[in-house]
Amino acid sequence: MATNKNKLSIRWFYLVAGTASMLFAGIIYAWSILKTPLAEAFGWEVSQLALNFTLTMCFFCIGGFLGSLLVKKINISIVIAAAGVLAGLGFVLTSMISGNVIVLYITYALLAGLGIGIAYNVIISCVNAWFPDKRGLSSGCLLMGFGVSTLLFGSLFDKMFAAEGIGWRKAFVIFGIVIAIVLIVAGVIIKKPGKDVLFPEVKKKTTARKENFEVKDYTTGEMVRRFSFWRAFICLVFLVAVGNSVISFARDLAVSIGASAALATTLVGILSVCNGLGRIITGAVFDSYGRRITMLGSNLITIVAAGMILVAVLTNSLPLGVVGLCLTGISYGSAPTVCSAFTSAFYGQKYFATNYSVVNFTLMAASFIATACSSLLTFSGSYIAPFVLLLALSGAALVLNFSIRRP
Repeated sequence: MATNKNKLSIRWFYLVAGTASMLFAGIIYAWSILKTPLAEAFGWEVSQLALNFTLTMCFFCIGGFLGSLLVKKINISIVIAAAGVLAGLGFVLTSMISGNVIVLYITYALLAGLGIGIAYNVIISCVNAWFPDKRGLSSGCLLMGFGVSTLLFGSLFDKMFAAEGIGWRKAFVIFGIVIAIVLIVAGVIIKKPGKDVLFPEVKKKTTARKENFEVKDYTTGEMVRRFSFWRAFICLVFLVAVGNSVISFARDLAVSIGASAALATTLVGILSVCNGLGRIITGAVFDSYGRRITMLGSNLITIVAAGMILVAVLTNSLPLGVVGLCLTGISYGSAPTVCSAFTSAFYGQKYFATNYSVVNFTLMAASFIATACSSLLTFSGSYIAPFVLLLALSGAALVLNFSIRRP
C-alpha cells in the first residue's frame, strides 16, 4: 500500500511540470501583441494577420490529432521533445522573415502551431491519465498555465520589441530557443502511469445524478457517430468563437474604446489571467457539480461577455469594455477545460488522447468564425457587426446546450 502511495504521489509533480510547460506553449495566444511589430515592419493588413491566427489554430488542432497518433507508436518523451524543436524552430524562422506573408504562415502558423499542438495534446492526455478522480482539477491547472502565458510573456515580448539592442527579431529567436528547451525537459520528466498504479475511487456527485450512465470507453469512430457529440461540438464551436475572435484583436479593440497603447497591452494580459482563472474555476465546478451545470454556466457567461463588449463599443465605454474582456477571458478559459473533462466523462479514458484531439477541432472551426469577424470589422469599420454575430452565436449555443444528453 505504501509503495502505491509513493507511486501515486508523483502525479502532483507531473501536474506541476505539465502546467509549467503549458505556460510556455500558451504564447501562441499572445498573437494580438506579437503581430504589432510585424504589422509595423511590413505593412500587412488586419485580414492578413487575422488569417495567420486562424491558420495557427488550424495547425494547432492538426498537431493535437497527430500527437495522439504518434504516442501510440513512439515514446512519449521523443514526441514531446520533437514538438518542442518544431515549435522553437517556428519562432526562430519567423524572426528571419521579410515581406512575404506566406512565409509567416509557414513558420509561425504551420511549424510553431503544429509543434505546440502536438505537445499540448500529449502532455494533457498523459498528465490527466494520473487524475481519473480529479479530471476537472487536472485539466484546469494544465490549461490555466496555457492561458496565463500571455500575461507573463506578452508584456515581456512588448518590452523586448522596444528595447534597444533586442527588437522583435531577437525576441522571437530567444523565445524559440527557450520553448524548445522547456518542452524537451518536460518530455524527459513526464511519464505515463503504469498499470500497477491504483488510483482513488471516483466519487459520484449527487448533483450529477441525472447524467449517471454506464461507464464505457468509446473509440473515436463510435464517438463521432453519436448525435450527442455533434450537438456538444457545435455548441463549443460557437462558445469558443467569442474568445478566439476577441483574442485576435483584443489590443486594437481596447484602443478603439479609449485605452492607451500601454493599457491595451496590459488588458491583453489581464484577459489571459481571466482565461487561466476560468480554466481553474471550471475544473473545480466540473468536479463538484458535473457537466451540465458547468457547460450552462460557461454559456451564460459567454453571452454576458459578448453583450457587454457590444454595449461598450456602442457607448465607447472603457470600464464596460474592461469587464467584458475579463468575462470573455473567463468564458474562453472554461471551454478547453469543459472539452477535456467532457470527453473523458462521456467517452472514457482509454481512447482519450485521440478523442480529445478531435473535440479540440472546435478551435479550428471557431478560428474561421474569428476570421469572418475580422472581415466584418474591415468591411464595416466598426466592432459592432462582429459582436452582433458573436452574441447571436452564443445564444444559439445555449439552445444546443440544453439538448446535450448522454452518449
